[in-house]
Amino acid sequence: MQGRFSRPNTHIGQNFLIDRNILAFILGRCDVGSHDVLLEVGAGKGFLTEGLLGENPLLVYSSEIDRRFEPYLGSLRTRYPNLRMLWGDALKGGLPEQLEPPPNKMVANIPYHITTPLLWRVLELYAPAGLNYMLLMVQKEAAERICAPERSKDRYPLGITIQAMGKPRIVRKVPPEAFSPSPRVDSALLEVSIQKNRSLPRDRIWRTLVRAAFSQRRKTLLNNLAALLPGMRREIADRMAQAALSGTVRGEELELEQWHYLYEILGPLLQAKKEPAGDRWLLPADPDE
Repeated sequence: MQGRFSRPNTHIGQNFLIDRNILAFILGRCDVGSHDVLLEVGAGKGFLTEGLLGENPLLVYSSEIDRRFEPYLGSLRTRYPNLRMLWGDALKGGLPEQLEPPPNKMVANIPYHITTPLLWRVLELYAPAGLNYMLLMVQKEAAERICAPERSKDRYPLGITIQAMGKPRIVRKVPPEAFSPSPRVDSALLEVSIQKNRSLPRDRIWRTLVRAAFSQRRKTLLNNLAALLPGMRREIADRMAQAALSGTVRGEELELEQWHYLYEILGPLLQAKKEPAGDRWLLPADPDE
């Protein structure tokens, strides 16, 4: 089997987890039960996949882009009938819009270079259908951004959205030597419990609002929103004042409650702008959003 596989493609994030102590930690942490339906993205040779299957879940959906892994994963499929492979690019149709039954947990060593767009995609598709837990191996810097508190310069739209849906936290830091080949960055296990606002990632008004707020980080929130809604600067300022937000505040300074209130008071303005133009008005997807 080993001879069929050539060198890992690090350009698509093929840094394989090989540390069995880390694997044991992951399996103990995600607490898989016989009723759980799991989603894994980036199966690779199936090291984590096999560990998850050994916990006897109801089903494991495992996504992989590289067909060179078919001998490894096909062998697992023969031994575990509760494994379903999803072949293809997870960002371009490799993840179906609907899975039946839908996953309630995601446990994965995801390709680091697609962390942000992948998490948006997964949350859009599966949070409304019942995804309530994620345990993800990611670059430590990405985990820190997702968990960044108010007033941190690391705050960004995905992190704010995940925090509005539940609680993200770093549960373990993982050194490069836990992988083969070793990445040039430190890694971390990010745990996310999804408890509320499950449809928020699908809300294009919310997505446009938070992205616009960070469109130019050196500018104030008022200036960024005024650029989004030309001719409405005074009305935006008045509505921000209702939320006790000054004209000099920046997006990273807002607390979650202020984001929710801003969405409520600015949502009608954004919706009014959207309706004549349709979805063409909404800001396009951004891989760093």
